[in-house]
Amino acid sequence: MSPASPPSSKAIQRRGLMLVISSPSGAGKSTIARNLLEADPHMSISVSVTTRKRRPSEIEGRHYFFKSIREFEGLRQTDALLEWAEVHGNFYGTPRDAVETAMSEGQDMLFDIDWQGAQQLQEKMGGDVVSIFILPPTMAELQSRLHRRAEDTEEVIATRLANSRSEIEHWLEYDYIVVNEDLDSAFASVQAIVEAERLRRDRRPGLFEFVNGLLTETPQL
Repeated sequence: MSPASPPSSKAIQRRGLMLVISSPSGAGKSTIARNLLEADPHMSISVSVTTRKRRPSEIEGRHYFFKSIREFEGLRQTDALLEWAEVHGNFYGTPRDAVETAMSEGQDMLFDIDWQGAQQLQEKMGGDVVSIFILPPTMAELQSRLHRRAEDTEEVIATRLANSRSEIEHWLEYDYIVVNEDLDSAFASVQAIVEAERLRRDRRPGLFEFVNGLLTETPQL
């Protein structure tokens, strides 16, 4: 009877990672996140819970999980949220169970959140978190991009630029820094970071079985 073959390297079990992408408004975070989701079948975006009223175009469970303030407080008090924040009078948070289930199955979760949410995730999930901060090449270019979007008034753009400076001050809290001078190049850098992090030994519990198979394999001459 021939010895069993070691498992394929493509089938090595791994734990998913939590990819956090942050940036000041206009630096390209949302575009990079959207491109990553479209290009990578192993990456899913976390669906948040919110106390904001559902808009007619939004679908429960796809865009958000809509909760009352009382329900949200219950989730927060029972540590069922990995992170939460109050934005414009509404609460937003990340459900713990859905994220941990997906990661245990080897699915990576993408978080398009600010530095405050990133801090909370890093405090609770430690080594599961990979954080990337996207920087503009210059503040002048950031201002130009905000104008080109043609979505905001001059007053709103001025506020976003002022806020961007305080956001950029948190760059040292992130694992990786990508300067988005060219979108294609910045996106390629983010993809390279994800691929390298997926190969980390401590994210691949299936390596024990794979290496044991290599060591016990007897090649047939």
